[in-house]
Amino acid sequence: MRQLYKRHQEKINYLLVGIWNTVFGYLTFVGLYCLLSVKIHYLFLLVISNVFSITNAYIGYKIFVFKTRGNYWQEYLRFYLVYGAALAVNFALLPIGVELLKISPPWALAGLTVINVIFSYYGHKKFSFRSAND
Repeated sequence: MRQLYKRHQEKINYLLVGIWNTVFGYLTFVGLYCLLSVKIHYLFLLVISNVFSITNAYIGYKIFVFKTRGNYWQEYLRFYLVYGAALAVNFALLPIGVELLKISPPWALAGLTVINVIFSYYGHKKFSFRSAND
């Protein structure tokens, strides 16, 4: 078991931090939705929750997964670009689930999570936290 963990440590840590961040981001969205959806559109709440979630994720991935040193600002900006692309996918697909399929926004967003996990792992590994040697 230990050998399996050593061989796949980065992916396992990514999954663990990702689970935490998914729960954090989803609950942030649901909390904002429950508190503010009467006055603020769900897509705007998605943007607000993403700011919190992206910052939370960056800290977790930098410290526990990719373990890079320095380059905070550069990595953070690249990190935002990857999540910006994921947010664009959510903006395109969430209204389809909500408006066309009549799924509540929290459930529709939950369904998009799998797509975002796969996309963001490769985006962060190959772009956000890439080393100068890559």
